[in-house]
Amino acid sequence: MAKKKSAQKKQPSFEQALEQLESIVAQLEGGELGLAESLEQYEQGVKCLKSCYQQLSEAERRIALVGGVDASGRPRTEPFEEGNDESLETKGSARSKRRTAQKGRSSRGDVDDASTLF
Repeated sequence: MAKKKSAQKKQPSFEQALEQLESIVAQLEGGELGLAESLEQYEQGVKCLKSCYQQLSEAERRIALVGGVDASGRPRTEPFEEGNDESLETKGSARSKRRTAQKGRSSRGDVDDASTLF
């Protein structure tokens, strides 16, 4: 039950948590705190850091990714996919396929040919 009560507490804003974290770091770097108080401040700093990371993750989920530009020049967006756990190799392969497809669509007049440069 204690976890439910602590989860229901109002979480500080990102800016408040970051400001508190900066204050804690300054106190710890100052070297004026005793060991017990330093440990308490460190634990509080970790909580602030976790709060900041959680809020940043939530913000990322709400961001629409720009997927390119449509024929009329307007940005084409796609929603940020939550829980997308693709490997870097899979993402790189997909990106490579998109780039190859874009090259195929461009006219040859826009591309410099190495044999005609000099």
